[in-house]
Amino acid sequence: MRWMIASDIHGSYKYCKKLIEAYEKEEASRLILLGDILYHGPRNDIPEEYAPKKVIELLNQRKKDILCIRGNCDTEVDQMVLDFPILADYAIFTQGNLTVYATHGHHYNVERPLPMKERDILLYGHTHIPMYQYKDGIHYMNPGSVSIPKAGSQHGYIIWEENQFFWKDLEGNTLRQVEV
Repeated sequence: MRWMIASDIHGSYKYCKKLIEAYEKEEASRLILLGDILYHGPRNDIPEEYAPKKVIELLNQRKKDILCIRGNCDTEVDQMVLDFPILADYAIFTQGNLTVYATHGHHYNVERPLPMKERDILLYGHTHIPMYQYKDGIHYMNPGSVSIPKAGSQHGYIIWEENQFFWKDLEGNTLRQVEV
């Protein structure tokens, strides 16, 4: 099992294309998107090569690979043009002895977690800052942003393989590794 986790594309064709290229290079079997797919939102500048229609086309070609969570910028109108579900507030995955919760982060995050057990993992985006924190027995992980990284971070994603999580930039360079 090798899954890619990414968040906050915000309609950038340039960075969505780089993400899909990284997905292929990583030979991942699933792409988990943690929301904010098409719209840049009123608090963000318009990202490079903002072209939501091109992003739709790129992602719809991978519809069978994508598991997606709704971000605070995603709407029912976005669901009408995307061929995979995007409107769930969170999802739960199990792999071996791991239980992983995925959400966007504007409702559930380190400060307001879902009801989880010790050793569970919460994946979330929203802040545009890659992060790992172990708090109260829970692993919190944020891949940062594909298109609008903040706080001096890189455009990036996470690779999840077995009990290993790798934070990477869009060129595939490993920036951090965590084993849970």
